[in-house]
Amino acid sequence: MIFNDLVTRARTSIAKRKHYNRLIAEIDSFSSRDLADMRADRSEMLYQIHKQIYG
Repeated sequence: MIFNDLVTRARTSIAKRKHYNRLIAEIDSFSSRDLADMRADRSEMLYQIHKQIYG
């Protein structure tokens, strides 16, 4: 029971981290020009992603 919970939490954590890293890589791939065209701020996007995934 406890071991299953631990494994489940570990898998969930790994999945969240994988998703987070994928989104970070996507944001990092945007050039400054791309961000300007979207009227977006890289640091704000990173903050919102972290907030969305980890709460």
